[in-house]
Amino acid sequence: MLRTVIRYETAMWRGLFRWLTRRPVQLAPGDVAFGHAGPVKPIFAVFIVLSALEIPIFDLVISRLVPWSTVRYAALVAGVYGLIWMIGALGALLTNPHVVGDAGIRLRNGTSIDITIPWDAIASVRHRYRSLPSSRGVQVEGTVLHLGTGGQTSIDVTLREPLTLPVHEDPVDEVRFYADDPNALVALARTLA
Repeated sequence: MLRTVIRYETAMWRGLFRWLTRRPVQLAPGDVAFGHAGPVKPIFAVFIVLSALEIPIFDLVISRLVPWSTVRYAALVAGVYGLIWMIGALGALLTNPHVVGDAGIRLRNGTSIDITIPWDAIASVRHRYRSLPSSRGVQVEGTVLHLGTGGQTSIDVTLREPLTLPVHEDPVDEVRFYADDPNALVALARTLA
């Protein structure tokens, strides 16, 4: 558990650095990146703005009500850290796109998911929007693995035979995920499959 938290935290800071310094993911020749943050960008923006507004307001309230400056500074540090963390989480999401290339379809979700489905395992790829019952990133329904963004998917990948993927212990025969430009991703996948 602690290892997962440390790995996620490190990847978030790396994502923030890459996003702020405009260092996109290095792609192999012929690989094409596809963003998948469209549905959650507005949510992140609202939380980032509200957090930025909350920091000075909370600081003012604490400075008037609590006589200990240590509490004020601790709350200020926690607020600023939370704001930077949210910006970093958004940066990690934006700098880790899905990738379609010679190796197959590489599916990512920020720093928590990074799996590649090779072309020889894929039977078909098609575009279809679906709403998911919850906003959790990884959901399983029977033998279908949903890697949703903002509670939705837009691409269905049917597998030739059941496959065990690192995000779920049981084999799945279909993977559904979200991409901002599903038509372009499906068109490219069909030319490479």
